Amino acid sequence: MELQELLFDHGFQRLGISSQGCVDHPVVITEAVCNPLYSRQMMSELLFECYQVPKVSYGVDSLYSFYHNKRQGWPCSGLIVSSGYQCTHILPVLDGRLDARNCKRINLGGCQASMYLQRLLQLKYPGHFAAITLSRVEEILHEHSYVAEDYKEEMQKWRSPEYYENNVHKMQLPFSNKLLGSTLTSEEKQERRQQQLRRLQELNARRREEKLQLDQERLDRLLYVQELLEDGQMDQFHKALVELNMDSAEELQSYIHKLNLAIEQTKQKMLQAEVSVEVDVVDSKPEIPDLDPLGSEQSMEDLESVNEFEPLFPEEQPEVEKPVTTVQPVFNLAEYHQLFIGTERIRVPEILFQPSLIGEEQAGLAESMHFVLDSYPKEQQEKLVQNVFLTGGNVMYPGMKARMHKELLEMRPFQSSFQVHLASNPVLDAWYGAREWALEYMNREEGWITRKDYEEKGGEYLREHCTSNVYVPIRLPKQAPRMTEAAASSKAPGIATNQGSEQV
Repeated sequence: MELQELLFDHGFQRLGISSQGCVDHPVVITEAVCNPLYSRQMMSELLFECYQVPKVSYGVDSLYSFYHNKRQGWPCSGLIVSSGYQCTHILPVLDGRLDARNCKRINLGGCQASMYLQRLLQLKYPGHFAAITLSRVEEILHEHSYVAEDYKEEMQKWRSPEYYENNVHKMQLPFSNKLLGSTLTSEEKQERRQQQLRRLQELNARRREEKLQLDQERLDRLLYVQELLEDGQMDQFHKALVELNMDSAEELQSYIHKLNLAIEQTKQKMLQAEVSVEVDVVDSKPEIPDLDPLGSEQSMEDLESVNEFEPLFPEEQPEVEKPVTTVQPVFNLAEYHQLFIGTERIRVPEILFQPSLIGEEQAGLAESMHFVLDSYPKEQQEKLVQNVFLTGGNVMYPGMKARMHKELLEMRPFQSSFQVHLASNPVLDAWYGAREWALEYMNREEGWITRKDYEEKGGEYLREHCTSNVYVPIRLPKQAPRMTEAAASSKAPGIATNQGSEQV
């Protein structure tokens, strides 16, 4: 209730109403279909005790939307299909009043559709996982999705490359095409190149030392085996050759000679590196195009992975000084950050009719409508289907009305009539309807709960009206009538006798 109080304070402040002490204004509140009495009790307690409102009215948002559009000459009966952010309701209205006994709820709405589309796109574009946020997904859902009149037939169309090219939608994700290093001065660039060169020199010197130590250890081992041959210990000598995977003494001499050459070469390179003069990068090489830090790090990793014996300095390998033409990679950064919305345009809204697409084990919208209609006799079914009313933000997909018409055509008897209507503004019609109802019933007692009603009948009390829930009062279990003193005294000995017989 603390959060609800914060919401009320914010709403009253935005309306220019002081919420300190007393809010001397009637309040119209929307509540869920078949709202639990405890929830209404807590809301009434907050409004009457904390804000001291004079009177309160409770109604259902989809019924307010139906009330607003009913002024266009529609019948008082109808079948309301309300699909919002969290869930979808099917509400039968007979003669202007909600039939709460046959309402049905589907736990699917705009929230589940957004999460499903987000999961599809993140699996399709794992490189843009963080960029595919829920807010961007909701924008894609509202602007690019539509309901297929025949889902299987529409999916077959998407298998055609030509149809895909003509109907796929592209969305551009934000990106930056500016190189981070482009703001550096020439002196800073020169200093950075020299630092990179010094880093390479230090790295290669360390690698040569490690390789020199490793080669020296191998040479010492081979010389030890050679001493076994010179001392005439042939058994140990042949055993050592097997461990070294060698066949003869000549092969051993060959390995010793190669290791000696490698050690001498490494020592010469280390000596040259110590006495070499630092190379002027600008004079000895053509200017290298500026790279961003990520690119520089990648270049360093590539240079660090070269063979230890390969010279890295101009005096060791003159052919490296030949000017090289810089080739710019052919890569369009903008195209890399594009999302292609194809079959997702129809797969996501389809979960309303096939919840199994996201693993939900519940009936879809068409099946639930058929179940609700089957609860009535044929005469009442005819009244309901003459005004199938669609409201709520989740019915704004293009093609929704045509799909509902197709579903009703399949479930209704041959050549029977029905009408499907879409709310003039599925999102705001509930507010418009509540405003019109409040203006029309402001001076009536119908639908309003006063403070006196709250104190006498409890916070769960509801005055019914044309856009409200049905009030079901709390029924306490009947208590057993109290026994008279004479009856109690007449039964007392019998009870004592029974207890005594049980003890005996």
